Amino acid sequence: MNAVAEIRDLRVEVDGRALVDGVSLRVTAGKVTALVGASGSGKTTTGLALLGEYPAGARVTGEVRLPGGPAGYVPQHPGTALNPARRVGALLRDIARTRVRALPRRERRAAAHQRVLRALSLAQLPDPEAVLRRYPHQLSGGQQQRVVLAQALLLGARLVVADEPTTGQDALTKQRIVDRFAAVARQGIAVVLLSHDLDVVRALADEVLVLRDGRVVESGPVDRLWPAPRRLRTAEPPAADGPAELPAADGPAGRTGLPGAGREVLRVGGLTARHGRTTVLRTSPLTLRVGECLAVVGRSGSGKTTLARCLAGLHRGHDGELLLDGAPLPRSLRDRTRAQLAAVQYVFQDARAAFDEHRPVLAQVARTAVRLRGAAEADALAEAVTTVTGLGLTERHVRRRPAQLSGGELQRAALARALLARPRVLICDEITSGLDAVTHRGILDTLAGLLRDRRGLSLVLITHDLGTAAALATRIAVLDGGEVVEEGPARRVLTSPEHPFTVSLLETSTRAT
Repeated sequence: MNAVAEIRDLRVEVDGRALVDGVSLRVTAGKVTALVGASGSGKTTTGLALLGEYPAGARVTGEVRLPGGPAGYVPQHPGTALNPARRVGALLRDIARTRVRALPRRERRAAAHQRVLRALSLAQLPDPEAVLRRYPHQLSGGQQQRVVLAQALLLGARLVVADEPTTGQDALTKQRIVDRFAAVARQGIAVVLLSHDLDVVRALADEVLVLRDGRVVESGPVDRLWPAPRRLRTAEPPAADGPAELPAADGPAGRTGLPGAGREVLRVGGLTARHGRTTVLRTSPLTLRVGECLAVVGRSGSGKTTLARCLAGLHRGHDGELLLDGAPLPRSLRDRTRAQLAAVQYVFQDARAAFDEHRPVLAQVARTAVRLRGAAEADALAEAVTTVTGLGLTERHVRRRPAQLSGGELQRAALARALLARPRVLICDEITSGLDAVTHRGILDTLAGLLRDRRGLSLVLITHDLGTAAALATRIAVLDGGEVVEEGPARRVLTSPEHPFTVSLLETSTRAT
């Protein structure tokens, strides 16, 4: 078969550390090649090499060839690839016009629009005309991903690199993503899939390469490799992916012996959130008590992140009551006092985008204590070192810039930065998504330890994964279509759900494990 891309003996080195060492692969038209491995194994570095992209200051040897034509990229967090100031239609039509320049001027506009609609159809985006009128921030993560895929198709890409495309998605949405990329491959386009999700790899890939510490440790056709893979255990999904061990009756965080435990720290009244004139979220009253973990679960686009952003003051377009310790909490971050900013901290799903790429990670972690608590620089730095090492990082690691840390390392650093504010409420938005099994479990253990050891801390956990909710939650709120359809103690919701949607969510999760 024709190769659309080849890598031969690639080595990428930054500051004497090899991110990729001796990697070779051959990508053929219409086939899906999966790169799997733990966080920091070299998957993304290899995938970006196909696009001619390397970390700043990298020393690169080896050969990368794309004889098949241009390559497109669908990043793990697709919103970063879209211009937030332009409507989706304007973004896509600009690309489409470059492909129809040879046509008479009077025909170009209609031809460009038809190309856009065809690309959106191939990317399996329903109601494309409505999507074209929206800005990127008005789309769910899954919709953003399909728009980015449509961009690549409009550019005539013969190769698409998809970086963890199922991150943060429920089981049903994962299957749709598999179908989407399978449809792209049927068009004769090569797909390079970077993933830790072995179920997705099994369903989609033709060839698999297993990476560890920047090297290929095993490779072969998926049907030959899968019955007895020697090294795939490094990328196995976490045990928490299935409805496993349930919390105790009062939840893992419901500890009655701590001062203040059980006292209400955050109350959400009937909240209605909008994107422009479109209502995207309506909630019934929700409460969070000291020491509790409230897990907010639901499918992609159900309103989970919108709710989290309202709590954090990042989404102003809402009505309703937010109370912190019984006092009103301003809707906008800009109107909150320094104490209120410190009290409610947000840890984003995309940890890499949350750091300034030009400054050492440790300095950014320490800055939180200076800015929100008025700590002296030296004291803040010492506290930052203590916190990051307590979360399993080394001081040597966090003195680097963000590009030199893996996704799992950056996620721990982001958690440390939030903790330096000494928050009352910690909001974690899909922070275990896109991580390998070991890192995923480590983050869950870290969060459980924080709730156990940090007096006065409460957690709002945004997740699509019922197993993760089961591992941590005291209470669970289930969202569907922007509505809270069920809310209650974690054990009750997970073992005796009352709403049909919760029942279907549990059944889908069980079938996927």
